[in-house]
Amino acid sequence: MCGICGVHSPRTLPGLDLVRDMLGALRHRGPDGAGIYRDRRVALGHVRLAIVDEAGGAQPMSNEDDAVWVTFNGEIFNHVELRAQLEHRGHRFRSRSDTEVIVHAWEEWGLGCFARFNGQWALALWDRRTDRLVLSRDRFGVHPLYYTRAGGRLLFASEIKALFADPDVPRAFDPIGLEETLTFWSPVAPRTVFRGVRAVPPGSALVVDGDHEELHVHAPIEFPARGREPRQDLSANVEAVREAITRATVLRFERSDVPVGAYLSGGIDSAVTTAVIAQLPGVRLRTFSVRFAEDEYDEGGYQRLMSERLGTQHDDIVVSSREVADVLPDVVRHAEAPLLRTAAAPMFLLSRLARDAGCKVVVTGEGSDELLAGYDLFREARVRRFWARDADSPARARAVELLYPWMARSPSLAPAFGRRFFGRDLDDDDPALSHRPRWSSTAALQSMLDPAVRADAAVDAALVARMPRGSAGWDPLSRAQWLEITTLLPGYLLSSQGDRMLMAHGVEGRFPFLDPDVARLAAEIPARHKLLGLDEKHLLKRAFADLIPEQILRRPKQPYRAPDASGFLAGRGPDWMDDVVSGSAVRDAGVFQPTVVERLLAKFRRDPARAIGNTDSMRLMAVLTTQLLHRQLIERPWHAAPPAHGITTLIDHAQSDDHAQGEAHVIRT
Repeated sequence: MCGICGVHSPRTLPGLDLVRDMLGALRHRGPDGAGIYRDRRVALGHVRLAIVDEAGGAQPMSNEDDAVWVTFNGEIFNHVELRAQLEHRGHRFRSRSDTEVIVHAWEEWGLGCFARFNGQWALALWDRRTDRLVLSRDRFGVHPLYYTRAGGRLLFASEIKALFADPDVPRAFDPIGLEETLTFWSPVAPRTVFRGVRAVPPGSALVVDGDHEELHVHAPIEFPARGREPRQDLSANVEAVREAITRATVLRFERSDVPVGAYLSGGIDSAVTTAVIAQLPGVRLRTFSVRFAEDEYDEGGYQRLMSERLGTQHDDIVVSSREVADVLPDVVRHAEAPLLRTAAAPMFLLSRLARDAGCKVVVTGEGSDELLAGYDLFREARVRRFWARDADSPARARAVELLYPWMARSPSLAPAFGRRFFGRDLDDDDPALSHRPRWSSTAALQSMLDPAVRADAAVDAALVARMPRGSAGWDPLSRAQWLEITTLLPGYLLSSQGDRMLMAHGVEGRFPFLDPDVARLAAEIPARHKLLGLDEKHLLKRAFADLIPEQILRRPKQPYRAPDASGFLAGRGPDWMDDVVSGSAVRDAGVFQPTVVERLLAKFRRDPARAIGNTDSMRLMAVLTTQLLHRQLIERPWHAAPPAHGITTLIDHAQSDDHAQGEAHVIRT
């Protein structure tokens, strides 16, 4: 896990000062070193968090004749196996680093190399032989990678703030990106919330040749046609799930030269990965958890139960509403996106706990809900489709009351409201029926936008139009999974709540459930095995029943939640709040209507102890975090501190008269 950046400049020499400034903006991602490679067309930058081959893995890195260079963020977990294949084909290696495998794999297989990687990555590869720059991300977009064009150059970086180190890059919100955020909780790549800034889509490689760009998809999210899934035997699927997840977890634990810990949430996903690691001989595992002062959100009892059963060395942190409010400016600065929930803030504090304990790497359970059908949204969609077949049936309408048993304001406690809310848009032919309640709820936030930034772009229709050809023949659960994997997973869970909060403190997260072999297996399994009736993650529960306590295995599904924003307004409130939501600040940002914001704040302040509805809570978070984002990344002059250790390696090919064959001029190592 590291930070990468660079400049592709076909007509002018890339500036070293600009790359240094970009690296300074990424210094939190790589506290162990920084390097730059430059020739006449490209400059590549890298800040390093040393995980594999601490002595020999400095970047940017090249092949043996310096024809191919790479700056790389992430891990290639099957690098040992790929290295053996490449050595057999005659490639020579100078290090044990997984990074060096990338340049040789590119030489051998070209764009086909990315489909061979079992890993999580964002990388930039420069092929001097063809003058092509390649920007690539892994299948699910675990690591971020952004790019923009300014002044005849293409700039790329792990984080948007590094792009803003160039004064030629305009800083403004993108109206469609805002509307996507206020519908899907996150922009959908390649869109971001900043005008002119694009994200390389997950599972893709962007090939840049001069001013020409071409996108290649190496890992599309696909499912077999309904009834034609190749794995129909339930017992065999249970065994296959156990084998695949165990193999993926062990691989992510063992391929590291530094200690690896684990997050333990209290749910089944992290319990499974932690239990698998704890079974390994000679392992004394460190685990970390976040707890909450408010009982409604706290899962400490389940966390302690699992830790004691496995004998882990356990640390936790108890978070209050006030602590969430206090760190929110830091959270937004790292997330670089508006947030509709507070859940990222406790993860920011948890990664700090792990790093303070000396842990650079943690294994976590993200991805299980998306691949193995763990979300209540999937259960809800099944009930709504059942209801759609006979919308007037009282028995079908009452099925809604089976949903969300963990929720304080569950439909079972207000059945009339539940039936009205979930009974809307019951079109069984709608490929997005599963997501309509969520989208309609969050899209209501758009009424706060200033008319000048309203895009009125029908972002939901545009997303549905992007669904793969043949998706109409998938099982409805598969279509719901595709929508979740495309929207919420990469932009929110793996970025705002994942990579950004981990890397704020220099911690790498590893995700066994997002292993490509696990993903392929999950796609081949029929929907009825993943969601058996309304029993979510049925396969996972059966596969690991011997390792997980019954209390965790059979507890009602409860998603990770944090105290909502209404707690920010209790008492005096955080010091930063009045400044960013004042009438003048809202007018200066130009995103929300000042009178609407004023009414919303007044509603909360009249009785902050009163239970506030989910939509109003999201409205408040949208306002607070968007205003903070405007203040931090758009309004204020940009100043980047230098990398923590300076530039430890600078290799300059631009000193040579012969671009193709010039020897590297090492300025400093």
